[in-house]
Amino acid sequence: MNIPSTVDRTPQHTAAHVNREIRYRTEQSIARCAAAGHDSINNRLDELDEEWDVERTLEATAASSFLLALLLGASAGWFWHFVAAVIAVFLLLHAVQGWCPPVALFRQCGFRTASEIDYERYALKSIRGDFDALVAQGPATAEQLVETMRR
Repeated sequence: MNIPSTVDRTPQHTAAHVNREIRYRTEQSIARCAAAGHDSINNRLDELDEEWDVERTLEATAASSFLLALLLGASAGWFWHFVAAVIAVFLLLHAVQGWCPPVALFRQCGFRTASEIDYERYALKSIRGDFDALVAQGPATAEQLVETMRR
């Protein structure tokens, strides 16, 4: 059984046209912010800090659904325990393979992976000039690089 890497597993199981649309919207956002200037970049970075990635969305949805199914199982019948088991199987399937039915829906709704969000974040930081000091500084120790990034 081939287990995909954590970074690649969700995009590998997403339709190519959905991945292209997500990438296109990300690049358009970067271009729009770059053209609008520093304040726009800062505002977008704040928005990115609040954005839920597909993993967090799946976890919250699955946990809520699971708890609801357990509650209904205790009050409305055994069928709901079966639903809770299906939800648990979906989570396990996603953890191992990066795919389960809700992920396809979330991706079509535009939910991005953490690495797709980070791509936009670091592109905007680069445009803003956050890494200029690292380039100008030249070779440095790890401690110097960390200190530079804190500023």
